[in-house]
Amino acid sequence: KYNMENIGEIDEGFYSRQLYVLGHEAMQRMGTASVLIAGMRGLGVEIAKNVILSGVKSVTVQDEGRTEWTDLSSQFFLRESHLGQNRATCSLQQLSALNPHVRVSAHTGPLDEDLLLQFEVVVLTDSSLGDQKRFGELCHSHGIKFIVADTKGLCGQLFCDFGEAFEVLDQNGEMPASAMIQNISKGNPGVVVCTDDQKHGFSDGTKVSFSEIQGMTELNSIDPVEITVRGLHSFSIGDTSAFSKYERGGVVTEVKQPCMLNFKPLSEALLNHELLKMNDFGKIIRHKTLHLAFQALHSFVKKEQRLPGVRSQVSEELTVFCSVRYIMFLQACSRKFMPLQQWLYFDALECLPQDDQLGESSFSAVCTRYDGQIAVFGSAFQEKLERQKYFLVGAGAIGCELLKNFALIGLGAGEGGQITVTDMDFIERSNLNRQFLFRSQDIGKPKSEIAAKAVREMNPQVNITAHQNRLDADSEGVYGYDFFTGLDGVAAALDNVEARVYLDGRCIQHQKPMLEGGTLGSKCHTLVVVPHLTESYGPAKSSSNNAIPLCTLKNFPHRIEHTLQVGYRVLFRSLTRHSSKPTKLMKWSKLIILFYKQENMWLAVRQRPANWEDCVSWARCKWETLYNNEIRQLLHCFPADQVTSTGLPFWSGSKRCPHPLTFDPNNTTHMEYVVAAANLYGQIYGIKGTTDVASIRKILEKVHIPSFTPKSSVKIHVTDEEMQEDKKRGSDDAGEFNLLLFCVVTSPTLKMSFSHCLCVFAPEKDDDTNFHMDYIVAASNLRAENYDIPAADRHQSKRIAGRIIPAIATTTAAVAGLMCLELYKVVLGHKNISSYRTAYINLAVQYFVLSQPSRPQQFQVSYSSIHPQPFSVRLSDCVGDFRDEIYEAVSHLQDLSKALYTA
Repeated sequence: KYNMENIGEIDEGFYSRQLYVLGHEAMQRMGTASVLIAGMRGLGVEIAKNVILSGVKSVTVQDEGRTEWTDLSSQFFLRESHLGQNRATCSLQQLSALNPHVRVSAHTGPLDEDLLLQFEVVVLTDSSLGDQKRFGELCHSHGIKFIVADTKGLCGQLFCDFGEAFEVLDQNGEMPASAMIQNISKGNPGVVVCTDDQKHGFSDGTKVSFSEIQGMTELNSIDPVEITVRGLHSFSIGDTSAFSKYERGGVVTEVKQPCMLNFKPLSEALLNHELLKMNDFGKIIRHKTLHLAFQALHSFVKKEQRLPGVRSQVSEELTVFCSVRYIMFLQACSRKFMPLQQWLYFDALECLPQDDQLGESSFSAVCTRYDGQIAVFGSAFQEKLERQKYFLVGAGAIGCELLKNFALIGLGAGEGGQITVTDMDFIERSNLNRQFLFRSQDIGKPKSEIAAKAVREMNPQVNITAHQNRLDADSEGVYGYDFFTGLDGVAAALDNVEARVYLDGRCIQHQKPMLEGGTLGSKCHTLVVVPHLTESYGPAKSSSNNAIPLCTLKNFPHRIEHTLQVGYRVLFRSLTRHSSKPTKLMKWSKLIILFYKQENMWLAVRQRPANWEDCVSWARCKWETLYNNEIRQLLHCFPADQVTSTGLPFWSGSKRCPHPLTFDPNNTTHMEYVVAAANLYGQIYGIKGTTDVASIRKILEKVHIPSFTPKSSVKIHVTDEEMQEDKKRGSDDAGEFNLLLFCVVTSPTLKMSFSHCLCVFAPEKDDDTNFHMDYIVAASNLRAENYDIPAADRHQSKRIAGRIIPAIATTTAAVAGLMCLELYKVVLGHKNISSYRTAYINLAVQYFVLSQPSRPQQFQVSYSSIHPQPFSVRLSDCVGDFRDEIYEAVSHLQDLSKALYTA
């Protein structure tokens, strides 16, 4: 149990992306936890980094050992100048700089009971089996969460013991599923039918609650009920025969249930092979063997007081990063997500060089920073790594982790080697929680430059060049034929599908291997593309099926996502879509304000506001138009008792019947809209605004609101098909909305162009001073009030409207580690597809799948005038000595075989 009182406010600016994964309650629970991490070699410092970034109360790092050459292969906060000094002490300054909200201290003495009893979570790395058993029993008996993590060469081990009664409050971390109700039958059991615009997303045994039901109102007040799924849009509940008849409306929402778990102490769990978690199903027997092998290794070390020799039956120290780092302590502190029960083994032995790839290699230590890695792969491979030329696209969260790994393994760190990194973005405060190469003093600086500087500090031998270019067709002058042909490979650390598809196409064109990875909260995925061997990333999948119909957004919203998209779309997104308008509008010599009225676009020449009072007046009138007049017009066209041609109620299912709002200056949301809209309007004209609500209320008392009468001549589209038909008949921009989109100032005295106006409204979700999110949240919640949709707070609204990708440092580190394992194989030149792995991971539910990638597709094309027989072409082979001839042939075939050419 955690004392939730006296907990400070969460720094939402710093923890922004992590909050969308864990939530405020879990973050607050983590904020009470003190964590001990024993062992500051590579694995220990990696865990410490992620734990500190996550926002616990305090972290103590313990290590009695002194820095050795082999540590530099994986411990990214140690330098050559630290050789011979205590590892914990040398790491302290860098660890402390990661998160100003976490107290970090170092302990250089031995572990003992008095020390461990000071913490809620204890993590042991690089520890003996005796210590693991002894301290495991201590922690189990005192309710301390206990984790053991270890790595040896290309193998990793993880163990968790969270006590005999550990409560998990949220088993998967997903948002509770919900659906709109179409009908509920009276019977035993009663059958609930949901609207067909989306699947309900429930499973058998899920408990749900009901709200907003009209007619069968008894369901609105009952406790959560268990359901039985009948189909994608229906499920059954208990006996409803005694309830009132269902009329209309209603929402069904999943109610998450906690669960209790029982963990065994390590000494008992050692004997229970049923507790082994498998992650690579081709290695089940091997992982059971690893369970025994780690124990045998501990016995050897205890007897001989040393590790086995290099290249003997067991590899030496940690060299491969992130073999097991993707499992962290988050579940222990937050009680969110399903923890590991209880053992996990990982190996990447397929990375090892084959006998014919060893060459003239030495595996002995030679007192260099790569000694640990040479012990596994040999000196010849190390030299090959250092000569590599790699292109990294993206220096964000995954990019930072990859660059750290590149520096540690020595990629591009030798003569002729080179890393080129490009990222057009600049560092923001919200980046600091997971992009660990950046600090607060770096805010506003280019990501690629700061990341490259940090990498040089980690490993001064790395040859790295930083660019600030966007990778697209416009940058092909920089990243053209000569650039790509000079590369050995490419790593994609991108955050959108379109950029991945473009980079994948360039790699296919120039036959370069590509490492790709992505994250979404606790989920992550990696892919390796090897020319001639594995399938490519492929073309972008169409998202049109998931697009929300425009008529739903405009007139029939039923989820908060709809109202938020309206606010965001109208205020910002339409700006760039109409960037070609200035040429048409420049003939006007006064201020031009472009509005959209329902179906037809019209231009209004308005006198610029003379003062702040005019801005407030404009905002108040706009409020009246949006949340009163337009709703009255909609209800005039479709009254509340409207029926369809089949006699069914028009306002049913996903169509919520709205009601107009009456402006109330004492209503917080009403005033928030006026304040935000007036300030944004004033910014356009350089008029200074204010957030003083009292003074704005006084101005509102004098504002004249024009009268409004609904018109029978107005047509409101019910479907997008109707809208498109009207558009074909001549309506201009029928799908837009009647909010202010942009203004163009052509007065030479103001020296303000259309591009400046766009800058004023550039969407910036992380700046709380520009009124952008203030406007979107207020506009969305007012529209939600129109339609009786539950409002969303600012945090939730920012995620939905800004399309923020939830992220945590743990998942990011996992992706980068897995990508670098594939990098080893690519550099070694493995030709067998069974050596490579595609990874799908969800840390929230302990889902780990590593599988063999697919082979590239083959296509058959017949064209008798060129070739008398059908011929087969493997598209990934369209290069090499016959590149020009094949390109010419494809050019001739373009008209008849466009699919081949495009692919």
